[in-house]
Amino acid sequence: MSIPCDMLVFGGTGDLALHKLLPALYHLHREGRLHADVRILALARSSHTRESYQALAERHCRAQVARVDFVNETWASFAARLDYFAMDAAQSADFGRLAKRLGRDDERVRVYYLATAPSLFEDIAAHLANAGLAGPAARIVLEKPIGHSLDSARAINAAIGAVFDEARVFRIDHYLGKETVQNLMALRFANALFEPVWRAGHIDHVQISVCETLGVENRGSYYDKAGAMRDMIQNHLLQLLCLVAMEAPVRFDAEAVRNEKVKILEALKPISGLDVQDKTVRGQYTAGKIGGHDVPAYYFEKNVDNDSDTETFVAVQVEIDNWRWAGVPFYLRTGKRLAKKASEILIQFKPVPHRLFNGGEANQLLIRLQPEERISLQLMAKNPGKGMHLKPVELDLNLANAFNQQRRWDAYERLLLDVIEGDSTLFMRRDEVEAAWQWVDPILQGWHQHYQSPRPYPAGSDGPEQLQHLLERHGRHWAE
Repeated sequence: MSIPCDMLVFGGTGDLALHKLLPALYHLHREGRLHADVRILALARSSHTRESYQALAERHCRAQVARVDFVNETWASFAARLDYFAMDAAQSADFGRLAKRLGRDDERVRVYYLATAPSLFEDIAAHLANAGLAGPAARIVLEKPIGHSLDSARAINAAIGAVFDEARVFRIDHYLGKETVQNLMALRFANALFEPVWRAGHIDHVQISVCETLGVENRGSYYDKAGAMRDMIQNHLLQLLCLVAMEAPVRFDAEAVRNEKVKILEALKPISGLDVQDKTVRGQYTAGKIGGHDVPAYYFEKNVDNDSDTETFVAVQVEIDNWRWAGVPFYLRTGKRLAKKASEILIQFKPVPHRLFNGGEANQLLIRLQPEERISLQLMAKNPGKGMHLKPVELDLNLANAFNQQRRWDAYERLLLDVIEGDSTLFMRRDEVEAAWQWVDPILQGWHQHYQSPRPYPAGSDGPEQLQHLLERHGRHWAE
């Protein structure tokens, strides 16, 4: 069970709070993971009463939580924790009212979850400090993106750091809360089988893919200023790359794990200038079909400029300039309105030095994050019957079946509990965020300097045609 605390959610009427945070907190409550003295206060400008906000929250939680998990009596006890306070996060006077509402208690843990636009991060931190609400037990949670460039990320980090010391800042990336992502560390560092071959001498290349069938949905105004590079590559995919490539930490704690991740980010070979033409592919979806339904082109989406040149697809060839990974390319790709939804990591091992038998090639380790969480090792085995004809077969670990769990924890459940308990192992440190931006910024500048506009690709396809050339010129191909 967690410790007593106040969980304050800025942006309490937004999609993140209603679709992710409150359902996650409900599940933690349902399973007895929250201390009896955990209080939840949603903050937003809308003029809700406590009762009207609870009704709004119940409606969204019913839609997000499985029917078997939503119990009216359980919801009633959860709603007793839930309150609402109408305020404008940009107005310092409203924080004075909030301070009166909460009362002065520097020893009580207060978690401020900023489910707001990043442009409000600096102001909220300053207003909390001025109102006396940033005491030594207070913690702040920042959703990505942390800025839109290295300079803006440094400015946000400096403003937050002026109020909260680093140990009390939790920069959240929900991908790091996924069960399979954490199993990647267990796979690497708890099994002697993989360590001897987890290096350049045995691995041909690595693919990290996060493919979505959805478009920008209701995020057009944000996404059109960000694009796939800032929205996905700079955080989610680089974090996955770090977990694949990092050295074993000396111990499993926040600082040791994050030290090793920073080393990988600092070892990334820069991509700048004309390199962007050879090592990146930038795309934008046009009209097409998804699941048999017509969908519009990106530039016709809500709150998107009709002449937008924002990328909805990015693929990048990444190299890590260190002893373990020299010469091994990492291929990252992410995009919207693609043919299939899948998030996965593929480790392609090198072929055997001398081929004795007829058959295909295997030697792959596939770590799938969604739609299902599973780990499979593809090996070569003999086809039944006469002769030595081989085919790939899978040693398959379905995590849900292996542990006989009726319900998998959502990433936000795990991460929210970590924040309450003060465990920052699965959160990004300030220097991690800035190191990622230091690598990403030259790519964005290279696209601008060399007029590399997004290549069109039909919705429902696998991405721009140029995607295949990124691997095929080296005799490789993308995993299906």
